[in-house]
Amino acid sequence: MIHRLTPLFFTLCLLVLAACGADSEPRSDRGGWGRESATMPAVEAIQARYGALPLQSRLNGTVRAENQVLIYPEITAPITRVAVQNGDYVQRGAALVYLRDTQFQEQLRQAEATLQINQADAKRAEATLKEVQARLERTEQLADRQLQSAQELGTLQAEAASAEATYAQALARIAQAEATVAEAQEALRQTVVRAPISGYVGQRDAEVGMRVTGNNPLFTLGSLETVRIEIPIADNLIGQVQEGQTALISAPQWGDRVIEASISRISPFLDAATFSTDAEIDVPNPEGLLRPGMFVTVDVLYGESTQAALVPTSALYEDPNTGRLGVYTATSLGTEVPLAEPETYDEDNPPPLTEPTPMAFTEVEVLARGGGVAGITGVGVGDWVVVVGQNLLSRREEARVRPLTWDRVASLQRLQDRDLLRQFMEKQQRLAQESYAAPADEDAATQPREASRDTVTVNPQQASLTP
Repeated sequence: MIHRLTPLFFTLCLLVLAACGADSEPRSDRGGWGRESATMPAVEAIQARYGALPLQSRLNGTVRAENQVLIYPEITAPITRVAVQNGDYVQRGAALVYLRDTQFQEQLRQAEATLQINQADAKRAEATLKEVQARLERTEQLADRQLQSAQELGTLQAEAASAEATYAQALARIAQAEATVAEAQEALRQTVVRAPISGYVGQRDAEVGMRVTGNNPLFTLGSLETVRIEIPIADNLIGQVQEGQTALISAPQWGDRVIEASISRISPFLDAATFSTDAEIDVPNPEGLLRPGMFVTVDVLYGESTQAALVPTSALYEDPNTGRLGVYTATSLGTEVPLAEPETYDEDNPPPLTEPTPMAFTEVEVLARGGGVAGITGVGVGDWVVVVGQNLLSRREEARVRPLTWDRVASLQRLQDRDLLRQFMEKQQRLAQESYAAPADEDAATQPREASRDTVTVNPQQASLTP
């Protein structure tokens, strides 16, 4: 029995000695704070400000080209030549696609031949009419001098009326033939599909040899100098979002860049299924940052809240045990322990951590949110509130604090927003690819997709920077 316990006892002794050694000496790599610093949580905090909160609503928008149109053929025929490629800029009237025109040229020749025949018939009818009218005129003169019988005069008058009717009929046939020729010329003209506007060509779906009909889109055409962003407006925002209000447009691939524009127009009609309407934003696009079909984030600024204490939304923390919403504050910083918010933040040389300082959870009421900032009650202006590391404080009464700047917190929140949006867009693209590659049979099409387990909910205003 003693022999079996000896290795375990020896191991326990080593662990105890190691722990005692760790407690007896401070660790230089922890900044010289000794044993307590090795387990003391470190958080990052910022000072609450006072002011009015800009009210805004974050919406998702879709980019459309100016005058974006789908190009369809007007006749049914095979494609013989495609004159443009994706990305080409074309002027209005430029040829895009050529369709086989043999049949339409033959129809035009037949129509023109019929027209010529009718024109010849009309000339004969006109000549006959003139000859009969001349005879009738001489007969009327002789009848006036009692040199011609009334019977012969009546016969010539009937003949003249018949000649007039024949000539009128010939003219009608000419008009009909001319309409047929015009129709054939129009059909032949439609064998060349031309650009209705000037703009860029995209989404090519035309190949030589394809037989296309009026239901087959060939290209998408639009101008990129100015684009239109369409955003849905829910019914609860219709009274707040109005034309002329500022809209801040951003996208994950732009980094911190934001395009400022204004709401151009709002549809007065609500969709009966979604109870929402559409707002449009016209945006100059000289650098080509906005591409048709692109998803962007649009922050619509529609007013200001009342004056209140302002904190970053990342400071808001919901206690998982009680469900209470609040913030953690460093109660002694700024009062018992002097500390000032740094003017700048250097990632390579961040501000040092403070000594362990008391922490307190304060329940708050959110008055308004907007732009990554929340106006709250329950916290005083100048109080240090924790924005990173709240989950480390649930069972701690003290922590070491690193002060942050408001600009630093804003950049961190934007970074996380972009990460969330990128995850959402990657998921949407993955679902689209899986849907495109799904088998055509009914059984495979009805199987649930595994990707539905990865659903990412994007709600940047409630996103937390807590690791």
